[in-house]
Amino acid sequence: MTAGETLLVDTNVLLSATDRSRTEHVRAHQLFGRCRSAGVHPTWCGQIMREYLVVATRPIAANGLGLSLIDALENVTRLRRRLVLLDETEQVSLKLLELVRDSETTGKRIHDANLAAVALTHGVTAIVTLDADGFGAYRGVKVLNLEQLYEVLP
Repeated sequence: MTAGETLLVDTNVLLSATDRSRTEHVRAHQLFGRCRSAGVHPTWCGQIMREYLVVATRPIAANGLGLSLIDALENVTRLRRRLVLLDETEQVSLKLLELVRDSETTGKRIHDANLAAVALTHGVTAIVTLDADGFGAYRGVKVLNLEQLYEVLP
């Protein structure tokens, strides 16, 4: 990746950046500094923000972070300073429908299809995620895990 390119940061990476007990915490947390140094613009969208809040405020026993609403909202405020918010426009919705139809995506994978639609519509260079398999069905979307991202960031 080169200066000026954009990177969509998936919810699972943001959660790992927040939760010190996760194996990818250090790499996920360092992502913002690495992007800044390389001139790469990390982005997110409303879906990612919503998903982050859902998991951050869900009890630990239910696979959440168990944060208070106040703490979760403070984290989102910090993330908003580091991430460019991409609009989920009508064009994104039309792209989503096209991707779902063409790839025959159903169920929970439609969330991934929406992120792919956001990326494709906004000309995002790549998506960084801890679940690269979820995006395999969408042509034109470059998907990287944290290790791969660090290999392409200078």
